[in-house]
Amino acid sequence: MRNKITVIGAGHVGETVAFNCARLELGDVVLLDILDGVPQGKALDSFESSPIFGFDSNILGTNDYAETADSDVLVMTAGLARQPGMSRDDLFYKNLEIVETCIAQAAKLSPGAVIIVVTNPLDAMCEVARRASGFPRQRVIGMAGILDSARMRSFIARELGVSVENTHAFVLGGHGDSMVPLARYSTVAGIPITNLMPEDRVDAIIDRTRKGGGEIVSLLKTGSAYYAPGLAVAEMVEAIVKDKHKILPCAAYLEGEYGLSETYAGVPIQLGRTGMEKIVEIELTDDERDAFHASAESVKELIAMIPAATAT
Repeated sequence: MRNKITVIGAGHVGETVAFNCARLELGDVVLLDILDGVPQGKALDSFESSPIFGFDSNILGTNDYAETADSDVLVMTAGLARQPGMSRDDLFYKNLEIVETCIAQAAKLSPGAVIIVVTNPLDAMCEVARRASGFPRQRVIGMAGILDSARMRSFIARELGVSVENTHAFVLGGHGDSMVPLARYSTVAGIPITNLMPEDRVDAIIDRTRKGGGEIVSLLKTGSAYYAPGLAVAEMVEAIVKDKHKILPCAAYLEGEYGLSETYAGVPIQLGRTGMEKIVEIELTDDERDAFHASAESVKELIAMIPAATAT
């Protein structure tokens, strides 16, 4: 039997996630949205590309949660997109109700699923999903670090004129302007970028990485990024359904790791069929630790704003 992947929300991110999961033959995909005809049309369009790409995964568009039953993975993308001048935090109350409602319904029909949260502000919405689903922390994780690291990797490759395949980047913390890109853990063919470019260029890349989402929002003016986020989610889904035990930077609920508790933050985790198998703790300098804790504290402040009734 094929894996079943449900994507909640048929906007640009949702349709990109659904298409890439099908294209990579990670399983059959259900694309769910409240707008009649939108998920059906996008799913049909994607499926009609299957003879060209040569994939056999099915893509179903629906407005009915019953079609999502017994999913292995639930991807939460529904929510309002960030507009120019709007921070991820501005979206908090607008998207809290959407995430709570959608996850509560989907989780009841797929009690063994792993939930991947994409809706912004991502770290806080992970906590909303964890409470609404009642799932353990291992099965409620957020897509953040893969996207942020990909952005940093692309900037490094362009700066040095090297293949992106040679680059590796490391980003910790919340998915926002307080994220912590770690230059000394970011490399090109194993060589730290701090050995390959002057400090001012490293600082410029770090700053651009932190503002990467906002840069795209300001250029598009009517939406936010979706190609890179969609592929980042697909990489997470692949690690789960193929039980790859792959170490990826994701938003995870911390219970003492890195000296933090009761908050979500971007950290390297080992990802497999059961979701988060473990959190990988790396050595940080005092400055890095302070920056990471400050980033996590901003997430904690948002989490404190979640109504206590947000639960199953």
